[in-house]
Amino acid sequence: MELTLCILKPHVFKAPHTLKAIKDIILLNNFHIVDSLTTGMTKEQVELFYNEHQGKFFYNRLVTQMRSGPSEINILAHEDAIRKWRELLGPTKVFQARFSHPDTIRGMYGLSDTRNAAHGSAL
Repeated sequence: MELTLCILKPHVFKAPHTLKAIKDIILLNNFHIVDSLTTGMTKEQVELFYNEHQGKFFYNRLVTQMRSGPSEINILAHEDAIRKWRELLGPTKVFQARFSHPDTIRGMYGLSDTRNAAHGSAL
């Protein structure tokens, strides 16, 4: 069993039907939600978490979006959890996800490249 981080972003948290639909998808794909926390992140927390993107053109938009309201932070468990969660999420770019991976979480619920429904760890 492997663990991975899942952050359901503020625009998802603000839409209860979308939040429920995504959590249902997670459970239907045999992930176990080991722990869950609903919280708003401080500017410092967001900047530290997304430090690898500092200096990129979308960085300020990402920080602002992640501070726009609470997020639901989950620890998921599954065999090969990181790879399977990233597959379930689909491509980061929503435009690409909508056309090439329409049945993924981002393909169905992403709104833009920064409001792409959820975060998935690469490691």
